[in-house]
Formats: sequence, C-alpha cells, structure tokens
Amino acid sequence: MESRLARRIQLFCDSGQVRPEVAAFVTAELETLAAEGRPVTEDSAGMLAGHLLMALTRLLDGESVESFRTDAAVAEELADRPEALARARAVAVRAHSELGAMLPGSEVAFLALHLAVWRGGPAVPAARPRRDTP
Repeated sequence: MESRLARRIQLFCDSGQVRPEVAAFVTAELETLAAEGRPVTEDSAGMLAGHLLMALTRLLDGESVESFRTDAAVAEELADRPEALARARAVAVRAHSELGAMLPGSEVAFLALHLAVWRGGPAVPAARPRRDTP
C-alpha cells in the first residue's frame, strides 16, 4: 500500500476520527487488494478507504449510517461488475464478523461502486481469509 494512503489512515486514527480496530480492518482489506495486484494508492483507493473508515466508525459508535435508495443506474452499473458487488458483500460480512458493524445494503452498494470504478489492475475477487480475532 502506498505510503500517502497509509499516512491518511494513520491520521484518521491519530486524530480520533476513527477507531484503531477500524483502521486495522480497512488497512487489511487494502493490503489484500494490493497483494492481489491492484494498485492501492491515494488516487485509486483514497475515497474508498475514507468512506469505509468513517462508515464503520459511525456504526460502532452507535450512529446511523444514512441509507440511500439504490436506483436503476446503480443496479445497472453493478450488474456489469458482479465481482465488485461480491467483494463488497464479502467486506460487509467480514466487518460484521470482525468488528460487529453491520453495513446496510445501501452502503454495500456504495462500496461496490467504489470497487467497480477502481483504476487499473485485475478484476476484484471476493475473498479475503477471515482473520482470527483474539
């Protein structure tokens, strides 16, 4: 993972805007993508990382994560990129399992859109092994 993106995540954590466990979770997701050959830089993954960091932190803090209605355009975009939707669903399952944060369906769709428009690299597979949590 690019150092600018790692610094961005660290700044979110150091400032108290995100929980350390959320920063670790998002970092693990990005490192998995990098290991799969995806370009994980501030430009390619900064928006995805920031969005996921804040959404998961809000959920863990008991705040609502605004649901938005997914429209036909979103459904159409994701229909052409089923691997992005599968990956987003897998991330949501891991977030619930590892952090106890249940991303609503609209957030899963939004995450899938981030993955669908990722710049460069191979298709986004859905798998990252679940980490053993202490």
